[in-house]
Amino acid sequence: MRLALLADTHGNLIALDAVLEEIQDENIERIICLGDVAGLGPQPREVIDRLRRLGCPVVMGNADEFLLDPSQVELERHPDADERLRAMHDAERWCAAQLTDADRDYIRSFQPVVEIRMDEGQRLLCYHGSPRSAWEQIHSGTSQQEMIEMLGEDRPEMMAGGHTHDQFFRRLQNTIVLNPGSVGLAYEELPDGSDRNPPWAEYAVIVQESGRIRVDLRRVPLDLAAIRQALLECGMPHAERWAADWR
Repeated sequence: MRLALLADTHGNLIALDAVLEEIQDENIERIICLGDVAGLGPQPREVIDRLRRLGCPVVMGNADEFLLDPSQVELERHPDADERLRAMHDAERWCAAQLTDADRDYIRSFQPVVEIRMDEGQRLLCYHGSPRSAWEQIHSGTSQQEMIEMLGEDRPEMMAGGHTHDQFFRRLQNTIVLNPGSVGLAYEELPDGSDRNPPWAEYAVIVQESGRIRVDLRRVPLDLAAIRQALLECGMPHAERWAADWR
């Protein structure tokens, strides 16, 4: 069995298409999307349309929840929001306003978790933040005890989530835990304290053969000029700021 895991596309069709083009000749049997599909990017409707046509299972992410109810003002969760976070909220509201009723119906079909039955009786449990909340954060450096609390004691052979845009592969006792990274909004903190969206899309491929599991964490080069152009032409608020982050 060959699976592709995509997470956090965030309305970036250019990045999504780059990933889909790379895997099209790899005999991928199933694609699973781990949520945060359309918010924060220049092409929310186009990404939704592409995923809908793929027919893949999609996990409900926290940004997806916001698109369905933009009145749940994020400032209530972040009363001390700085200028950057306020700009993110503006962009998310803009993305929500682009959607049609059909788009919102599609988002409502997303599931809190998606379980995939693999060969040899092995299972893969997919979520966004954690199985119990799309908002919980699991990082590469999260302590083992914290991970057990969020992922539970009775775990399948493999578990995969997104949300943090932190691409990693870890073992938690008998369970493989991974994050494929972000397709549409990979980012990194730089030594000077600033951050950027680097010139690649991230995803993962899982290959299972005769009970053995192999995980490939991947990066696909992106056309940054095309992404900047999409941002500057889409009408999103603060577009110049978001375009400058891609470097």
